[in-house]
Amino acid sequence: MARYHTLGTIPSKRHTVFSNPKGGLYQEELFGTAGFSGISSLLYHVNPPTVVNEITNLGSVSPRIGVEKNMKALSFKGFSLKPEKDYLESRKTLFVNNDLHIGLAAPKQFSKDYFYKNADADEMLFIHKGSGKLKTCYGSISFEYGDYVIIPKGVVYQIEFDNEDNRILYVESFEPIFTPKRYRNNFGQLLEHSPFCERDFKLPINLETIDEKGDFKVKVKKHGNMWEYSYGNHPFDVVGWDGFHYPFAFSIHNFEPITGRIHMPPPIHQTWESAGFVVCSFVPRMYDYHPKSVPAPYHHSNIDSDELLYYVDGDFMSRNNIEKGQITLHPGGIPHGPHPGAIERSIGKKETEELAVMIDPFRPLSITEEALKLQVEDYYKSWKTH
Repeated sequence: MARYHTLGTIPSKRHTVFSNPKGGLYQEELFGTAGFSGISSLLYHVNPPTVVNEITNLGSVSPRIGVEKNMKALSFKGFSLKPEKDYLESRKTLFVNNDLHIGLAAPKQFSKDYFYKNADADEMLFIHKGSGKLKTCYGSISFEYGDYVIIPKGVVYQIEFDNEDNRILYVESFEPIFTPKRYRNNFGQLLEHSPFCERDFKLPINLETIDEKGDFKVKVKKHGNMWEYSYGNHPFDVVGWDGFHYPFAFSIHNFEPITGRIHMPPPIHQTWESAGFVVCSFVPRMYDYHPKSVPAPYHHSNIDSDELLYYVDGDFMSRNNIEKGQITLHPGGIPHGPHPGAIERSIGKKETEELAVMIDPFRPLSITEEALKLQVEDYYKSWKTH
């Protein structure tokens, strides 16, 4: 989200002397992606962010593929994923292509023994259950049920969970995640017809500068491997920063639905975009108000993209026998649509209370071995009426 923000103390002019009252200079760091042409922020550290005591290669964390080429409609019981004590250990990648990885996590805690940096991808954490605080060198962001937490590639973070009952849908995107271009003007401001505005976003607050030396372990994911860096200085030693590149959060409950007289296509629900996929939010809304409208979605063929739906809450009117945390995957190239009886049930209905997250990748998804453990058998046959 390209919006200027600043916290802490910074010099009046960038790339100039910034003296530490305790002696010496604060250490300036330009943090961004796409070389020097993408959005970035300038951070001012108490100590150099480059002091490394030790580096250990912890090995591959690349997911194991169970089905490389899928042409079946599939479904998965996400809440069947068993909770695990550690945040990183709990993360299970379920679907992959060259643009993104999609997975679920059920962590009880984020160990205080390490920090984490995903140097491969931007992360989108959708908080289905639980609450807590994302802690970074940019400050902290409190999150709760329904929040999308966006963490740009390369940001070091820890999470403080408020309790041990947490459920997270996550996306690792190998290109940056943005708000849709059609909702922004030439200056980046969100337009009046956008389903959200700048004041809906949670930005980092409460910058805490931790000036400590020691042995701080940062687990770094890069090229599908996990590395453990032991740094000599605490990674949250920033006294101030400014720029456009930082983590933020947005609640699905602040997404304002766009409605019409007849059924509107899925792009009206779009919340995020990246080079290889889009993310949409299905939220409680009024149904179509034409006197003969059919609120249920029409059958459609995803020729160019898969469609993955993660069911969060409420009664999703186009599907039968759907539970919280369930995932459906409808592959590109074949038609899909409402389950038997859904169209008829929808006629005359005035509103829906459904809550779901949809991810549409533009390239086919492969299915991991972890996903197959959660699979609903013969879901592709669920449109049969006898």
